[in-house]
Amino acid sequence: MMALMLRKITLLVFALGLSACGRETYTTWSCIDGAGSKSTMILKKAQMQFQDLQYAYCGSLGPLSYFDLKCSGQIQESSQIFTPGSGKLVSNGKELKCNAL
Repeated sequence: MMALMLRKITLLVFALGLSACGRETYTTWSCIDGAGSKSTMILKKAQMQFQDLQYAYCGSLGPLSYFDLKCSGQIQESSQIFTPGSGKLVSNGKELKCNAL
């Protein structure tokens, strides 16, 4: 009886593990600029989708994550600088406040 229950639990855990393998992780953020205009940003794997453009992940320094259309050797020059902990996004010099949905 115990062996049968253990087998069922093992199969259940295995099935749940397999179901998660194909899923992509992403986070959707709602961002507001100083003028009150809203935008949606999606962080998906190593990419940012923002204002109908797709930015590549260029790297991180401390809490800051850098994204750009094409990464250069100087990640601090990236057009998109995001701080996930505070939700601050600096997009081409313009600051937005983002909240995860």
